[in-house]
Amino acid sequence: MSTPVLLGALLPVVPLVAGLVGLLLPPAPRRTETGEAPARRFAIALGVAGAAASLVLALALLATLDGLADASWTWVDLGGLTVTLGVRLDGTVALVGVAVAAVALAVQVYSTGYLKRGPHDDVDVDHRYPPYAAQVSLFTAAMLLVVVSDDLILLLVGWEVMGLCSYLLIAHDRRLPEAPAAAMKAFLVTRVGDVGFLLGIALLGVSAGSFRIADVLGHEHSTATLTAACLLLLAGVAGKSAQFPLHTWLPDAMAGPTPISALIHAATMVAAGVYVVARLFPLFAQAPVALAVLGVMASVTLLLGAFAATAQDDLKRVLAWSTVSQIGYMTGALAVGAPQAALFHLLTHAAFKALLFLAAGAVIHAVGTTLMSRMGGLRHTMPVTFWCTVVGLGALAGLPPLSGFFSKDGVLYAAEQAALNGAGHTAAWVGWLVWLAGLLGVAVTAWYATRLLLRTFLGESRTPLVEPHDPPAVMRWPVLLLAVPAALLGLAGFAGAFAARLRPVPPATREQPSDLLPPEPLVHLSAAVLLPLALLVLGAGLAWARWRRDRAGDPAATLGPLRPLFARAFRLDDVQHALVVRPATALAAATRTADEVVVDGAVTGSGRAALGLGGGLAALHRATLPRAAAGVLAGALLIGLAAALIGGVA
Repeated sequence: MSTPVLLGALLPVVPLVAGLVGLLLPPAPRRTETGEAPARRFAIALGVAGAAASLVLALALLATLDGLADASWTWVDLGGLTVTLGVRLDGTVALVGVAVAAVALAVQVYSTGYLKRGPHDDVDVDHRYPPYAAQVSLFTAAMLLVVVSDDLILLLVGWEVMGLCSYLLIAHDRRLPEAPAAAMKAFLVTRVGDVGFLLGIALLGVSAGSFRIADVLGHEHSTATLTAACLLLLAGVAGKSAQFPLHTWLPDAMAGPTPISALIHAATMVAAGVYVVARLFPLFAQAPVALAVLGVMASVTLLLGAFAATAQDDLKRVLAWSTVSQIGYMTGALAVGAPQAALFHLLTHAAFKALLFLAAGAVIHAVGTTLMSRMGGLRHTMPVTFWCTVVGLGALAGLPPLSGFFSKDGVLYAAEQAALNGAGHTAAWVGWLVWLAGLLGVAVTAWYATRLLLRTFLGESRTPLVEPHDPPAVMRWPVLLLAVPAALLGLAGFAGAFAARLRPVPPATREQPSDLLPPEPLVHLSAAVLLPLALLVLGAGLAWARWRRDRAGDPAATLGPLRPLFARAFRLDDVQHALVVRPATALAAATRTADEVVVDGAVTGSGRAALGLGGGLAALHRATLPRAAAGVLAGALLIGLAAALIGGVA
């Protein structure tokens, strides 16, 4: 076994072991008179050590891997279809593995301070920290399994474990009444998409005669099979990556702890769908119908998330809707045939979105609310958090020279080229759709990012009874360290450091067509970049000008009658509730009534009827002797009369 293969195999195993051991720990006491409970201290050490070891392994893999390395071992044989335990490693796997492990480590360290009870708390959520840390480790292991797997069934295992862990982690704080409902909604909505994902995997595996990714990519599938499989896979992508129309679970998932929001939104669950499509992109490149559907889905999601973010008052919900929009940029890049650009934006988004959520957690931790209308004036009392948020929001909006500027430029350039010049596997109209949506999204993103900064950190304080301050070191250092890649990661792409590593590796059994390879380098600075920069300045300037006129007001007031529509995300959640939730609830109620009244009634009624008949016969059987003798005589007379009549007739 080569060194890269060993490192790749250990990458998900280490956090898996940490998570399984952590689940065996007892809950920490609700109250401790002196210091921390031993179970909590051990859970912290186990979770942080597991994430740190994963990061070391990922960095070692990045340093030692050259080209492609893979290995597989037979796991089970299903009627001639072999399921393997295997890893397939390339530059993309190494980079995404580093991003996942780095964000997981930041979340584990940050959580030790964020979930630590205060000295005057009446209720302590910290007593459930051991299972929390274990579930974060399992979540990390599941995503890393998706990253390194060379078998679609093994990838599916990691995919589903992520869904289970997200349910548990979103519902972690049981003091919040909305947390269980949000967790259940996330679980059910993503399961709807996962049904299609499972069927797509089954279709590809049966067609190729193997579930190994290398075999699936190398097999010559029929056009109908490939199109159907890719469309089914997109259902799972829409669910996991919160894309239209299965995006409604993600904003509600903000009921979970803020570190979990950072983990889900940055480098794990919502990024999994983008990563899988990029991993299987040679298949999608041969299914133009699927790419067209993906382009429409990406464009709608990009604008839907951006407009919804403009009218939110909850700080975390603004960031949640921005995640929906930014994932739309990634899927849009995939739709126009640029998986490199999608993966590059995935990496930069992991850095600046984790930074933004952890910075938001520091603000919430300090002021005790998530509502921006009750914040303001935090620039001077929380300077570290302020400047880190400036970096994160600048990268989110695409402000040069921060990371988001370079990665978003790559997406817009790819869409522009597909629109103007066309591509063999992408229709020109898809390029136009993604490009125009992306340009409009730049202006809207700059508007709501500026609004968030103004409402939270500038102006007059709206929390007079609170004395906010920067978070303690255990929460401050993860934020500071994440600010570095959020600011500088794009420069590495501009220098061409990622271009070779993010290039798709051809399948082992056939040559990859040259038109499947995205253009190099990842960043294309030209006169065309002036248009998104102008739109960025326009969006930020409009928000700033409105705030300057009324510093006590909200720039979102300029939306007028559209504000309620944007705040409810075009009421698509209500539509989903009316078309799916209510009919399903009514059907469940009718089924329960039919089961209780008809089925149970028939069973109970049959029992009662049999009991009544038996009781009547028993009463007759227990008759007194004179009555019994009279009955026997009457019966004999009736039988004799019947015999005489029958004999006379004969």
